[in-house]
Order: sequence, then C-alpha cells, then structure tokens
Amino acid sequence: MALRATAVWLLALFALAGCGGGGGSKGSSGGSDVCSQFGTAPAPRTTKAPWPAPENPMALTCKAGLVPEKAEFLQYHVHAHLDVFVNARVLFVPAGIGIDIDNPAVQADRSPNGLVNGAGLKQVCDQPCISPLHTHDLSGLLHTETKTRSPNRLGQFFTEWAVRLTPNCIGGYCKPAVPIKIYVDGKLETGDPAQIELSDLREIAIVIGTPPATIPKEFPK
Repeated sequence: MALRATAVWLLALFALAGCGGGGGSKGSSGGSDVCSQFGTAPAPRTTKAPWPAPENPMALTCKAGLVPEKAEFLQYHVHAHLDVFVNARVLFVPAGIGIDIDNPAVQADRSPNGLVNGAGLKQVCDQPCISPLHTHDLSGLLHTETKTRSPNRLGQFFTEWAVRLTPNCIGGYCKPAVPIKIYVDGKLETGDPAQIELSDLREIAIVIGTPPATIPKEFPK
C-alpha cells in the first residue's frame, strides 16, 4: 500500500503486437474471461481528497468497461491532461492508476530515475497488469493506448481511480454546499462530466471550492 501511495516514477511498459485483446470494452472477445480473475472492485470513494491510487486496479479497469492487458499497445495512442484543484491548491492525480504496480514485471521494468529499462517489444507481464487507460506519473497525463481507435471518457478514469464522479459530486464534495466547476480547454462544461471524451491534447480542469488564480486552458507543452 505504501508503495502504491508514494509511487512517483514512470511506470513504463512496452507494446507487443499480437498480445491479448485490443483494450476494448468488456464485451469484446475474451474480455469477460480476463475480468473474471480479478474479484470485486473497490467502491467509488465518497470522501474528501486526497485519493491515492486504489487497490485492485485491474478489477477497476474491468468495472470501467475496459480489458486489462499484459503490455501497452500504441496503435491508438492519445493523451488528455487532467488538473484538479481543491480550494485553489493542486491535487496531484496519482501515478499508477490503471496499472498493477505490485506486479514483479512492472517493478522490473523501471529504473530508479523513472526511465525505461531494457529492450522494448516484449510481453512484460505474465498476467494482465495494465489498463488501456492509465497514468504513469504525477503529471496529470491520462494515457489511452490501444490496438484500435477506442476513445475513453472521464467517467471511466474516475471509475479506475475509485472516486465518485457525478453531475453534482466529486468524491466527498457535493454541490450546492461546495462549488464545483469543470472546464474543458478553458470553457465551462455544463453537461455530465463522466461523458467528457479524453481526446488527444484535451485539457480538463476540475475546480472544487475556491478557484485558483488561473484556470488551465491548454494542454501543457
């Protein structure tokens, strides 16, 4: 648990063509069989921040409607960026969302400075260890990496994070008692936040309580 909560290094895995499924929904071929081994996913947290990376990440991947893989697939590879502010302070999105960082192969495939070890194009895990939607570090980058074009949504990420996300509540913060605003590329989002697509280079800012001096409007360069 301590390792998961304090992980700040890049949890990098490589692509292997022809390994497993395509990172699609649980309805895709083999998805239900893969997901049956992971047990019950944790319930969404309804507590106030911080929200460390949760236990049983592969069960949460399945709960989000995705299929855990043994390696990354980069045929469809996009990044959205998520900023979270609570009373004007940055809340870091944890490293290792959607990754079984306790898997020995994941541990072996990183160096002390967080860079990649070893050669690529290998099957790094002997069992599914990574979601098509995941975080490698504390940068706020949300990685979608699949064999086919399979856009994900913010609600799926919050399912993997095991944090409640509804039109009125995020974790233990709920309107109207606490102001909550969500911005997409600098524009106020008024619809269901769970449906926000994690498209490439999209900037998403969640503002809970007192807003920061500046709302991010662009994907970080």
